[in-house]
Amino acid sequence: MSPASSGDGAGTGDVDDGGVGDGRDRRASERVDVCVVGAGPAGGLVADRLASAGHDVVVLEAGPRFDPADRVAQVERAIRPSYHPDEVWEMGGERDAYTSSGEKGYPLNAARVKGVGGSTLHWQGMVFRLHERDFDEHARAAGVDPWPIAYDDLRPYYATAEDELGVAGTAGDNPFAPPREDPYPMPGFPPSYSDSLFAEACDALEVAMHTVPNARNSETRDGRPACQGWGTCKPVCPSGAKYDATVHVERAAEVGARVVDHAPVQRLEHDSGGDAVTAAVYATPDGEEHRQEAREFVLAAGGVEIPRLLLLSASERYPRGLANTSGLVGKYFHEHLFAGMGGTLDEPTRQNHVGFLTSETHQFYDDADADRGPFKLEFLNYAGPSPVELALGADSFGDDLLEELRASYGNAIAMGGLAAQPPRKDNYVGLDSSTTDDHGNPVPDVHWSIGDRARSTIRAANEKQRDILDELGASVEWTVGPENTGPAFHHMGTTRMSDDPEAGVVDPQLRTHDHRNLSIASSSTFVHGGALNPTLTIAALALKCAEHVHERL
Repeated sequence: MSPASSGDGAGTGDVDDGGVGDGRDRRASERVDVCVVGAGPAGGLVADRLASAGHDVVVLEAGPRFDPADRVAQVERAIRPSYHPDEVWEMGGERDAYTSSGEKGYPLNAARVKGVGGSTLHWQGMVFRLHERDFDEHARAAGVDPWPIAYDDLRPYYATAEDELGVAGTAGDNPFAPPREDPYPMPGFPPSYSDSLFAEACDALEVAMHTVPNARNSETRDGRPACQGWGTCKPVCPSGAKYDATVHVERAAEVGARVVDHAPVQRLEHDSGGDAVTAAVYATPDGEEHRQEAREFVLAAGGVEIPRLLLLSASERYPRGLANTSGLVGKYFHEHLFAGMGGTLDEPTRQNHVGFLTSETHQFYDDADADRGPFKLEFLNYAGPSPVELALGADSFGDDLLEELRASYGNAIAMGGLAAQPPRKDNYVGLDSSTTDDHGNPVPDVHWSIGDRARSTIRAANEKQRDILDELGASVEWTVGPENTGPAFHHMGTTRMSDDPEAGVVDPQLRTHDHRNLSIASSSTFVHGGALNPTLTIAALALKCAEHVHERL
């Protein structure tokens, strides 16, 4: 048995669990083929692919392994007002400290989960392929160079990613989607009741609605049940019907990968020539440091922690950090921005029965021009509070509470949307040396502002939302627009892809320009993220990355 495939131990004698107390050995393995940093969707897919191909793989994850048996308790934490949202997945404190120095405060710990499974533990589960124009025209219109790859280059990886994640969708019902050959792995979810209300208004306005592909089971698949309708998809799916990256991390472990949790990587070390990374140095809760050596390294820790790690790895040869000869590590941070509008109808809308989106429209997506970028519109199934949330937050009881619930629930209606944000060099993830984490390292500083083009895009989305809600006869009571927008928690662009080493951090094979054995699988490599949820593109790039690493090995 190889060192990496020795279960929870490092294959070197007595167990040292790093002070966690669970009996899992957290010492480094002997030099392995591949060290993957991060156990989210990208890291899980890379580890599974490479371990399945016979390579020795170690995965280092900063957070813990969460017990699936605790998920019902996590649902309770999510809905009870006495709990902070960050407590659902144990985020916060010195370990997760950060600063936000830009024009717009960034709520980083609401945007991520540290642990095996990563942010797919709390995501909503919608998955889309980027449009063809996102790789070229939309990027140019936003003032940046196009991606060095095209949609057709990712097309086969998209298809594989849909199969790996288990996507339920209806092929052909979205006339605005990019071309595809095959049906989705599972049948799509039908439109919801409130979708049918929106459909009448959209028909009158000649707005085409279509279903939403979701990475959740519409039927039993791969040992996981069909969606049971808990309605709490974000932040937790108790049934396991929604995909999360523990699926692939567990598969990787079953074929020999070693997964080390509670193991935040502190820095990367390189050889004397600086051409190759030699080790990932990680810490364990007892304060000890360990060096994991490997032939190849893949960073898959997300669009904030990856640039932070590269910057923390500064050396005499690379004083600005690893993979940063271009000076662009951390730069071009961009997000998807939320546009929303809602209120009430004079009839039941049956909200909060479905915890995810079942219908959208991308009709206006490719109408982007010199003044505004792409956006998509969403027809929400969870407008207003649920009866449970209302009851838990109420001061009344008995008949008085029942009367309050009947008066407050049942007729809310709302639309959402995602608007593209142009990648800008002055939006960045850097280091704040004035604040340190639990290991004494400078914390990430998210320096973020919105920009005029993004505001114009949000304004255009709001105009369409207003048209539809007015046609529906809704009383509009709130708007999330250009001045009060917030992020969708999609961290993109901070190690951007480019053919030119002076214009990016990684090449089209996802390998860093500066180091021949260091690759990055993440939305951090996006050149322009369009306005579509990024996880499917992350998965496609991770599969591409794994293929190239395998070829080099």
